[in-house]
Amino acid sequence: MASNVRQLLSRRLAPHLSGHHLPSSSSFCSKVTFSRSVTSIMTCGFASITNDNNNNVDTLIIGGGPMGLSTAYHLATQYRDNDGSDIVIVEQDPTYARSSATLSAGGIRQQFSLKENVQMSLYGRDFLRNAHHLLQVDDDKEDDDVDVQFQEHGYLFLASTPTGREQMIQNNQVQQSAGVSKDDMHLMDPFQLKQQFPWLNTEDIVLGSYGSSGEGWFDPWALIRGLKRKCQSMGVTFIKGSPVGAVREKKLNGRVLSVDVLEEEDKKDSVVRYNVQHVVNAAGANCSKVMETLATGATDDANGGSGLLYPIPVEPRKRCIFFIHCNTHQTSGYIVPQIAPLTICPQTGVYFRSEGLILDDGEPTGNFLCGVSPSQDIDKAIGDISELDYADYELWDEIIWPALYHRVPAFGEVKVKSSWAGLYEYNTMDQNAIIDFHPEMENVAMVNGFSGHGLQQSPA
Repeated sequence: MASNVRQLLSRRLAPHLSGHHLPSSSSFCSKVTFSRSVTSIMTCGFASITNDNNNNVDTLIIGGGPMGLSTAYHLATQYRDNDGSDIVIVEQDPTYARSSATLSAGGIRQQFSLKENVQMSLYGRDFLRNAHHLLQVDDDKEDDDVDVQFQEHGYLFLASTPTGREQMIQNNQVQQSAGVSKDDMHLMDPFQLKQQFPWLNTEDIVLGSYGSSGEGWFDPWALIRGLKRKCQSMGVTFIKGSPVGAVREKKLNGRVLSVDVLEEEDKKDSVVRYNVQHVVNAAGANCSKVMETLATGATDDANGGSGLLYPIPVEPRKRCIFFIHCNTHQTSGYIVPQIAPLTICPQTGVYFRSEGLILDDGEPTGNFLCGVSPSQDIDKAIGDISELDYADYELWDEIIWPALYHRVPAFGEVKVKSSWAGLYEYNTMDQNAIIDFHPEMENVAMVNGFSGHGLQQSPA
């Protein structure tokens, strides 16, 4: 049981590693000896910490979003005979009101340039297709039906330059080598694109890549709810709170022996110490702060006070989504998409997709989601969570709407109906996942830095 977390990472995730190889941690130890002489303790200013034998857990997962839930699910189902009783998930917001997943566009694709990303999303695709069976809890309950609303309407990438065209062809070869079927992924010239998508302006397009199956979008909340209920049915414990301190072995590559959690129950806060065999950092955009907390008591605080020579290169950034409605009865004669795949404009990176189901009469709903990543000169880590209280309408006015109108002439008649902002865990190195044990804390696993791909890759 003690090495289950390492087995899960090495057997399930090792084939999917995305190129981040921090210096290797030392060999795994399954037994922890608690001794005042080898630990450094931080109480974070709290007068007392509850610590008893009932707080011994095998795996403490920090972060109860899709990544943490999926980790608990796979540990329990693949290595512990559906027994999650020695797994604890700590989540600061069980309502998921600020969750990156629930505030996202809920997309999934296999169109990546990196083989490992393709493989992880292929697993995610299969998981979503079978979520009703995999997350089933009780056949006798009507509300047990898990429907993640997986709508396989595709992704459409477009290239407007010879360089972009060549890169798209290379990416297609990578995708096929990773297991994507030729029947699911199609390279299309401008004529083929216009035939398939008559509403699309292809005058400046040289090639498109369309995933006709296995790509699209789904309901993030339904996936979270299904995973959480399944984990609860297997005995996984859920705690509302956040880590505020840790006890570590005071040596190189020292293990985290315990984690102090500020628990919020019935308007009364208390700090509870959990003695742990393993810790999984699944805190999404907040993962760097979590790692700093776990690094408490390091022997060398030269690196920004965190005590880590190799801090996680992940920071929280802001992303905005706009819900728009397009006039479906235009006098201009422009065609409004009935169902638009998630389409990415090549010059700006603006994306859009249909939102909602097709009406019974076959008419388009005219509803779409859209957004764009800010340019590098203004895309910075957020300093205050209140920045998420509003969407940045400058993005809409200056970048998104002009790009939409150029790519789909019918979008000349659109109105913004609502908008929101959410957190984005941005890997500042190469925007790919970090999946490994930390080299300075040998029993702390990281599943961080997915940079917008975490929801779709969380099942892997």
